[in-house]
Amino acid sequence: MSDRRIVNPGWKYFEKTTFVPAIAARGEILFTSGLNAADDDGVLQAPGDVAGQARVIFRKLQAILEAAGGSLADVIKTTDYIVSRENYRATAEVRREFFGDDFPTATGVVVKELLGRGVLIEIDAVAILSPKDS
Repeated sequence: MSDRRIVNPGWKYFEKTTFVPAIAARGEILFTSGLNAADDDGVLQAPGDVAGQARVIFRKLQAILEAAGGSLADVIKTTDYIVSRENYRATAEVRREFFGDDFPTATGVVVKELLGRGVLIEIDAVAILSPKDS
C-alpha cells in the first residue's frame, strides 16, 4: 500500500459519499487506460446493467493492480464515464464492495457514447504504488 493521506478541510458532505475530496500520496504512479466490461474475447459482460458493468470493471482494475504489485487500497482517483444517469447511483454500492470505506477521489462524466456496443460505463484510475526496494 502506498503512503497516502486523505485531505479533507472538514467538509461534512464527504461523509455521505463514496469518494473523498483529495489524497496526498507518495510512490510509483500507475495510470490505467479506460476499462469497460468486455472480457478477454471482447464479449460485453452484464449488458444493460451499469452496476454489473462497474463490478466487472473493478475486478479488472483489481487484476491490473495485483499484476503491478499493488491493490485497490492504492487507488487515489477514478473517473467514471457514463452514457446515462439512469441507475448510475447503483454504482456507489459497487464502489463500497471494492473499496470498503477507504474511497479514492472520483469524477463522474456523462458522455454521448462510449466505444463498444452496449457499453454503459468506462472507468480509468490512478494509483500510487509503494516504492520497490532496490
